[in-house]
Amino acid sequence: MVLDGITLTYPDGDGRLTALDAVSLEAPAGSLTAVVGPSGSGKSSLLAVAATLVTPERGSVVVGGTDTGGLSRADQAVLRRERIGIVFQQPNLLPSLTAAEQLQLMAHMSGRQPRTARDRALELLDAVGLADRAHRRPHQLSGGQRQRVNIARALMNEPAVLLVDEPTSALDHERGAAVLDLLVTLTRERSTATLLVTHDRAHLERADRTVTMADGRLVGPPYGG
Repeated sequence: MVLDGITLTYPDGDGRLTALDAVSLEAPAGSLTAVVGPSGSGKSSLLAVAATLVTPERGSVVVGGTDTGGLSRADQAVLRRERIGIVFQQPNLLPSLTAAEQLQLMAHMSGRQPRTARDRALELLDAVGLADRAHRRPHQLSGGQRQRVNIARALMNEPAVLLVDEPTSALDHERGAAVLDLLVTLTRERSTATLLVTHDRAHLERADRTVTMADGRLVGPPYGG
């Protein structure tokens, strides 16, 4: 994924509030790039632009070699469904569905065959360490386990890009570290371009690269592997 010169503003009284100011960032395939910064620094806006949920005033977003700027809203929706996986801050799992069914629903929306979707769901749940929890519903899972289902669900359609929003915010230190380790492992194994935004600096050594945002800009040199 490549973000080039992204500028995004919002109405603010008689003027405009700059959420992103000429931000350029590359997230290579097979690596995890972390974006850190305080609340209001522009992290969430950056993730929304990367997910094609918000269109910037200037700049380009390239996902898996596709420049999203020339796509219609309908085509962007197809791109999100087929090429972008999103791990939301809160898992938002459907209470009536088992862990496996949460993943199968994603595949159904993309037109996969039921048997293929079930096999894929079970394979991913095994990859995130939940093979023995495939038939549990959300209330039967811990917070860390629900987040793992959330991650597996985002990978269901084999995305080129994985976007992760504050994955450890509701977890304790140990479970947060385990989730970050899992994201790094899956990113490398599945060659996704993973972009993670967080205000938690506790686990940054696990990222391949870390950049800092402040006032809508990337500030300071990136650091990491």
